[in-house]
Amino acid sequence: MKPTSSSPGCRALSASLREVREARKFGLRELARALEVDPRLLSQWELGVRVPPIEEVARILGYLRVDRVVTNRILALVQHVKEPNWLDSNPADLPAALTGVMQCERTASRITNWSPLIIPGLLQTPDYARALLAASDITVEEVDARLVARLKRQRILSGYDPVRLKAIISEQAIREVVGDPDIMSDQIDHLLRLAVTSNISVRVVPADVGYHPGKAGVFTLYDFPADPSIVYIEHHHASAFINELEATASYQKLVKLLQGKAFTEEASQALLREAAR
Repeated sequence: MKPTSSSPGCRALSASLREVREARKFGLRELARALEVDPRLLSQWELGVRVPPIEEVARILGYLRVDRVVTNRILALVQHVKEPNWLDSNPADLPAALTGVMQCERTASRITNWSPLIIPGLLQTPDYARALLAASDITVEEVDARLVARLKRQRILSGYDPVRLKAIISEQAIREVVGDPDIMSDQIDHLLRLAVTSNISVRVVPADVGYHPGKAGVFTLYDFPADPSIVYIEHHHASAFINELEATASYQKLVKLLQGKAFTEEASQALLREAAR
């Protein structure tokens, strides 16, 4: 069953509640009994079907003895559950926005990603991802945690009923060397392997195409079977979710514009093969 709420904050909150319970090896019914809560209600909170009061969230976190940093992050999420747009800045531990991203990825029927400068996270090799994270102003421990999370996220692309991914990448992203030439070569080979799978489309926008609005920055568009689309925008130490219909429609138009400028899938694969040499 997928969450019925389309709010990015609600998706992040429901996923966070489930994750802290599972991390402490509590079954849903076991926790419900301990808290004297109807297990059906607790299940609805974890699915995002209903939004729990902040007092109940605090009680859950207190009973599970969740540490202060994570508790503060989850309690902050409660404040955003009804907001169509949500800005998350100055992230601690794993950013709250990352939880929202992961829940969007798990429940989306299609993901469209535009990346003008780097390879999209869902398509990154471990070495490429580590090189990117290590160049950021975060600790080694944070690098490790975010790398593990990124690799786990990639599981949505394989297995039973994988999500459909449309990756539109600037040629600059495959020409820019991240880490070293060997890491970059492995990354492009990985892209080529993924590009021929039935649920993944990789198209490259040529470097000499001239200016277009996509050069303003990276974004990801999540489409859902029954809920409105969500756009995720990521920047250094800040990110935003956009859920308003008029705003998401403008990004859908931008996707069409970028697809019109991109090489076909076949021509994109030829370019990748040439770059891998």
